[in-house]
Amino acid sequence: MKRTLRIAVVGAGLIGRQHARRVLGRPHLQLRYVVDPYAEPAGVPTGPDTALVADLGQALGDVDGVVLATPNAAHREGALAAVAAGVPVLVEKPIADTLEAAEEIVTAAEACGVPVLVGHHRRYSPLLARAAEVIASGAIGDPVAVMGSALFRKPDDYFESAPWRTGPGGGPILINLVHDVDALRALCGEIVRVQAVVGSAARGLAVEDTAALTLGFANGALGTFIVSDAAASARSWEQTSRENPGYETDEHEDCYHVAGTRGSLSVPTLRLRTHPGAASWTEPATVTTVAAPREDPLDLQLEHFEHVLRGEAAPRVPAREGLQSLRVVHAVAQSARTGLPVRVPTDPPAARPAAARSEQPPVPRTGVDDHVVDP
Repeated sequence: MKRTLRIAVVGAGLIGRQHARRVLGRPHLQLRYVVDPYAEPAGVPTGPDTALVADLGQALGDVDGVVLATPNAAHREGALAAVAAGVPVLVEKPIADTLEAAEEIVTAAEACGVPVLVGHHRRYSPLLARAAEVIASGAIGDPVAVMGSALFRKPDDYFESAPWRTGPGGGPILINLVHDVDALRALCGEIVRVQAVVGSAARGLAVEDTAALTLGFANGALGTFIVSDAAASARSWEQTSRENPGYETDEHEDCYHVAGTRGSLSVPTLRLRTHPGAASWTEPATVTTVAAPREDPLDLQLEHFEHVLRGEAAPRVPAREGLQSLRVVHAVAQSARTGLPVRVPTDPPAARPAAARSEQPPVPRTGVDDHVVDP
């Protein structure tokens, strides 16, 4: 029989409570601790053997794994404490609030050999995984152009309940965009160059409510992406994928479109358009819908974490992958401040886990690169 694994969930906010309920629902996991100095017991999911404690140090000697769902600024402290104790940790995305903190987590995890997973849960979505398989198979040829959106409207009380969201760092670039950056990296490979323009006209706050991006991929493809938390639209992953019933959904919309030399794929509807003969706008194309199940990616992520804890799998999204997605977002923020294109630093292939390496050719050199800023 499988040994029951003891789990500590750190942070009893919205996502922490979701993780806690999922741990309670898995037969071979025990929610041993919920760690939060401010949590009221009545609002925290617990089991008969769950202890509510104020400090992670009270739990580390008695658990097999940690789910870190604290505010972003606390990720560094919690992750480093778990790694120092030799306890694998699933840290919510983004991996940290600064690149320096993220790099410190990566260095510690790799030096100690302790698994650190980053909670980019869309990587576990069967829809995204199937789309990545189709693109990697060559069905649409070489990727040429990528279009994406994250358009949604947050209610006014989202800002009223947490005034920090009305200032720098509280907008969709640092809060929401990291999800889509990681998803586009999974679909199309590394993003190596970005440029951004931002606006705040819709809400009139001291933080952006809308940002428009151009993206350069390592394989030579170019992309555009627009994100807004003030747009009454349903062109975001949560709303189009229908994986989270808590959001308004639209099954007919897509939020990503990848066009290649022989066809295109819309995601998450998975409408595939290919040319059986010569690819041309005068030639007929074959249009199909690729089959893929809809499952809860947070459930699948926790299942994967259990496999990692048992030594049955390597992390699908290790700390270094989380660092790379954060680098892209910080480059976007830098471009928004300066108005200049920014080159995204990447690790040499040898530094990255084999499963996460992108075997893409380097981005072609063009005259515009002479004006790209290195962060």
